[in-house]
Amino acid sequence: MNTHEPGTPVGVPARLPAADAASPGVSTPLPATDAASPGVPATSSVGRLAATVERLRREVRAAQAEAEGRALVELAKGILVERLGCGPAQAARQLAELTEQARMTPLEFAVEVINQAARDRVAEVTQAFLSAATDESGTVTESAAVRLRAAESGVLAAAHDTQAMADSLLEHALRPLGAVAVAIWAAGSDGSLTLAGSAGFPPGEAARWRYVPPDVATVARRGLTEPDGQWLPSLAESGLPTVGRREYADGARIAVPAGTGGRIHGVLEIAWPKPEDPLPRPVVRQVEALAELCAHTLETFVPPSGTGPEPGLLPDVVELMDLADGLHDPALVLVPHLDDSGRLVDFRIQHVNNHFLDPAGRPRAVVGGALLLEAYPMAAGDSELFQRVERVYATGEPFRARRMRLTALVDQVPLSAVADISISRHGTSVLLIWRIEDETARLASLLQHAQRLGRIGGFEENLLTGEITWNGQLFSLYGRPTTSPPVALQDLPAHAHPDDSVTLGRFLRTLLHHRRPASAAFRLLRPDGVTRHTRVVAEPVLDTEGQLFGVRGAYQDISAQHWTEVALAATRDQLAHTEQQAVERNRLALQLQHAIMPPAQAPLLVSGLQVAVRYRPAETEHLVGGDWYDAVVLPSGLVLLCVGDVAGHGIEAATSMVVLRNALRGLAVTGAGPAQLLSWLNIVAHHLTGAVTATAVCGLYDSERRTLRWARAGHLPPVLVREADATALPAVRGLLLGAVPEARYEETELQLAAGDTLLMYTDGLIERRDRSVEESLSHLLDTARAAPSTLDQQLDRLLTYSRSDTDDDTCIVGIRVD
Repeated sequence: MNTHEPGTPVGVPARLPAADAASPGVSTPLPATDAASPGVPATSSVGRLAATVERLRREVRAAQAEAEGRALVELAKGILVERLGCGPAQAARQLAELTEQARMTPLEFAVEVINQAARDRVAEVTQAFLSAATDESGTVTESAAVRLRAAESGVLAAAHDTQAMADSLLEHALRPLGAVAVAIWAAGSDGSLTLAGSAGFPPGEAARWRYVPPDVATVARRGLTEPDGQWLPSLAESGLPTVGRREYADGARIAVPAGTGGRIHGVLEIAWPKPEDPLPRPVVRQVEALAELCAHTLETFVPPSGTGPEPGLLPDVVELMDLADGLHDPALVLVPHLDDSGRLVDFRIQHVNNHFLDPAGRPRAVVGGALLLEAYPMAAGDSELFQRVERVYATGEPFRARRMRLTALVDQVPLSAVADISISRHGTSVLLIWRIEDETARLASLLQHAQRLGRIGGFEENLLTGEITWNGQLFSLYGRPTTSPPVALQDLPAHAHPDDSVTLGRFLRTLLHHRRPASAAFRLLRPDGVTRHTRVVAEPVLDTEGQLFGVRGAYQDISAQHWTEVALAATRDQLAHTEQQAVERNRLALQLQHAIMPPAQAPLLVSGLQVAVRYRPAETEHLVGGDWYDAVVLPSGLVLLCVGDVAGHGIEAATSMVVLRNALRGLAVTGAGPAQLLSWLNIVAHHLTGAVTATAVCGLYDSERRTLRWARAGHLPPVLVREADATALPAVRGLLLGAVPEARYEETELQLAAGDTLLMYTDGLIERRDRSVEESLSHLLDTARAAPSTLDQQLDRLLTYSRSDTDDDTCIVGIRVD
């Protein structure tokens, strides 16, 4: 609902702009017209007549408002006479003095006196609205009290004139909320709706909508069935028919049930001219208070003749008791039980019919005359039986349910039963019928469904008389009509596949000669030519002397199970073959990887330099990766140091790793620098390895100058450990290998000192799924700072305290300057 300043009707601007007397394009003045009749000159006789009619209409409205205001002021005077024990004249003077002291209008102060004396629903709603409608200064800009009391006065004055009641509601209470029309519907005992009064709609609408039959979906019907009413932001979007749909098709609608004493007597429907957001809660409470005012009038509303079913045809309580006695199902006749304030609190069990069957086994005399919640306190619990009865009594719409659980307390012990429920309202009474489910019939039904779902058919055969009994499912399994004779157990081989005769012969001998339960699986040949895989299970039936006189058992169609087992066997064979191929493939890839990249390598002997490498394969064999390293002394005397990681796992990654490692070793012989080597290696990765991608870091160490020139291709930078500190080298630009056909790489030079340690590694050393690379690198630097005495011990320590959890390969190349 759009927010407005209180007191300003919705859709009416607070101030209209003045007309421009010198509007462009107007050369001659237009003749003066009357406001009541646009286009009619005020000087004409018709214009003067229209102006007179409009003036008289305003005077009548003012007189009506003044009369209604006087009624409220007189009511306030009466309250003061009763409270102060004074005469009318003194009460009038007292009211005037109090009004002047309160700095309020006489009408507002009179309403305040009425609210304090009444303490009713209107007073409660007014207080809630006033506390929600104050502005920033704390003053109320518009009081709902005057409007609601004026509407209440109009409703009471028009108690027998529902049309005048609708006019009063629209004029005093609803137009300030922006509403343009209102309809008051009376609910019949059969669920029908009658238009008791309306205002703001075209005159013809009342005739078209005077009666709505039961079960017709309308806006008012939604308000009748929904406990909190129905709010529609746009009538057109809802698609529901209702009064005034053509005039206010795009406007909002609200339908609120109008009820008192626990019973709904009708619906209050309000229309707005355009779509609106939901109403604020204080405004909704005003509407609910107005609906309650309407309910008091609708209690005695009698539909005019010709409006739906004739009144008085439904049976009263005595007739309903006679009707209940004629039913073959247990039935209760319930009448509403109200408290002192007229609120529905329970139902009295007025009558119990002759076929009544209590779920707890109690006699009729114990239940009859008691309150429903006293006789069945669990009705308000999980089954919600009481809430269903209460709803049917309020709306008149019947309720039916199957297999509802009824629970009764007998000596504090809950006894339950399952029943079909039927609840209907007849006049002012409610008829409650239940049919408790027969346990034997229910179990028989469950057995039939179980046999159908399990494709099982039962049989029984008397060997002395030859009598055979089949159930319906067994005829269906055999593919025979129910009118055909059943097949004797001795004739079973004639209806089976010839290859199963030996199995069936063993089954019959065990059952008939050895008199022991037996089972057999065979192929049943049906008359329609279909072969079904079937299992038969039977047991002998012996008399008191131990002599065999019958057999009983069951057949089950296991065709689906048979073919499923066949398919599973084929799948198992295929999986075993695939698993064997995968194991062999991984074994070859692992052998290839270990041949090229042994887990340990003897240290290189370089003057003034210690070189050590470590390789840790993945923990699972099926994750053979493409991590690689190399540390070799070139013919130039420089030491080639490199690590790399090919994307992916498996034999493709392993073979690509071999290609890149050997290519880099061969290219390094040319004497080119690290940047040029990576540029050439990118061409190899892109064109000669099936477009694989990889990361790498490559360095050339000069032992005479103690310098390291290095470059990277998307790889983590090396780590320098100097004295008690460990830092990652600043990253230089370099795209990963194989991403583009040609790429240029930057290189930089690092001056090392005696005692320095340089570490190159792959991401398998630090990567974790639950943290960033920066956090993992920080942990690596902390581990590297606590350097052991030897380089080998330091590399082993890094592998030991690695927190990686990605099951990836790990390569480390470390150098230490002597």
